Amino acid sequence: MHEIETFRLLIPLLLPALTAVANVVTGRSPNVRETCSITGAVLTFIAVLGLLPEVLRGNVYTLHLFQLYEGVNITLRVDGMSLLFAGISSFLWILAGFYCIGYMRGLHEHAQTRFYACYSATIFGALGVAFSGTLLTLYLFYEVVSVATYPLVMHHQDSEAYDGSRKYITYLMITSKLLLLPAMVLIYINTGTLDFANNITHGIFPATASRTLVTVVYFLSIFGYAKAALMPFHNWLPSAMVAPTPVSALLHAVAVVKVGVFSISRVMLFTFGVNLLQGYNLGIITAYLASFTILMGSILALTKDNLKARLAYSTISQLAYIVLGVSLLTDSGITGGLIHIPNHAFSKITLFFAAGAILVAHGKKNISDMEGIGYQMPFTMAAFGLASLSMIGVPPVAGFVSKWYLAVGAMQLQSIGLLVVLLASSLLNAGYFVPIFLTAFFPKNGPAKGLKYAEASPFMVVPLFITATLSIVVGVYPDLFLKLIEVLK
Repeated sequence: MHEIETFRLLIPLLLPALTAVANVVTGRSPNVRETCSITGAVLTFIAVLGLLPEVLRGNVYTLHLFQLYEGVNITLRVDGMSLLFAGISSFLWILAGFYCIGYMRGLHEHAQTRFYACYSATIFGALGVAFSGTLLTLYLFYEVVSVATYPLVMHHQDSEAYDGSRKYITYLMITSKLLLLPAMVLIYINTGTLDFANNITHGIFPATASRTLVTVVYFLSIFGYAKAALMPFHNWLPSAMVAPTPVSALLHAVAVVKVGVFSISRVMLFTFGVNLLQGYNLGIITAYLASFTILMGSILALTKDNLKARLAYSTISQLAYIVLGVSLLTDSGITGGLIHIPNHAFSKITLFFAAGAILVAHGKKNISDMEGIGYQMPFTMAAFGLASLSMIGVPPVAGFVSKWYLAVGAMQLQSIGLLVVLLASSLLNAGYFVPIFLTAFFPKNGPAKGLKYAEASPFMVVPLFITATLSIVVGVYPDLFLKLIEVLK
């Protein structure tokens, strides 16, 4: 592995930040403002893509910005794991940009300038998390995401939005201040650094580190990143469903929750390391905590008639797959966990895009009200069906690849219990997704007479159909993502 020190790492970070500024400056001209968003997203993705060749060769980009204290640095670092998250975030920002135009105009939403500016700022924070080379850098960008998304959650500015956004920011701020900050202090006292290790094997803790201390710090870190929505720190996520659907898609598929599971994965692998987690049996404990979240999230999803609420609990469950995979600490388990970051992103953003399209075109929020809607919105519901298959884990859609590696990882660990959890969760996934598809295309009394084709704006339908198609593409050809994960090992 060769480290390449370069200021190029600032370009993908500065572009979304500058886009947020441009959104504010051009706020009085909607066409120009929206063009700025799309342009910023495209340029950001190109800048991220430019880092790909060297990373695939096994090299790492770094940029040391400044030192606050000995061992306490603000540093950027880009490896395969970074590009796995940054590439998906920047690419889906492009499609989300077009989708936002159709949604915000279709519902004549207010405060659109604030919305677009905060959306861009959130991507800035997410890319900062992906590019973080130290725990402190990660923490700072993690908080940027929290602050930038707060106005998005309370966008509608009614009592429900204020209550949901208050719970959202309270959960995230309290956990980061009361759990993450003490964890970082304890890590620094015992290691003399907050930098990430260069590989996933050894971490930064000395071999003589106290088992009790490491265990305490570990769980402070795991639960401190509450954006991952591991139970019992999950309740903020369903409450955040008061936000507009493009925000829900951003929260659940791309930036916010993925910032949480990415942070946990980064800290597990590059702060604690595989050897220490195996030696102290912390991996298997985390795997069973994640398993509880997987099963309970799915069971709660079964009880929800509101489509966005069902998708919210599905997200809680699906995020835990990522934590479960990494906590297996086997090659296949880590691969399955990390590859679920992009695989879940493509599928879940499709599902939320579809929910928004249904709302804009027909004003429907509850699944029970969607009988026969597949005849009115065939493209939207076909895309919804494909994304649902991915969530269930049916080949050849992307989710199957994730669950295959997770199952192999569980077998490498010789854990029948975890394998049963994976199989049971797939059945539960089918239990809450299949009825939606059946309601849409096979209503109890047959399709009502007079149903007419009535899709949402092409600005909305085309992006969701692209993301659904990509769920199949990355399911059949997962090679790029697998290579990015392989260079970490």
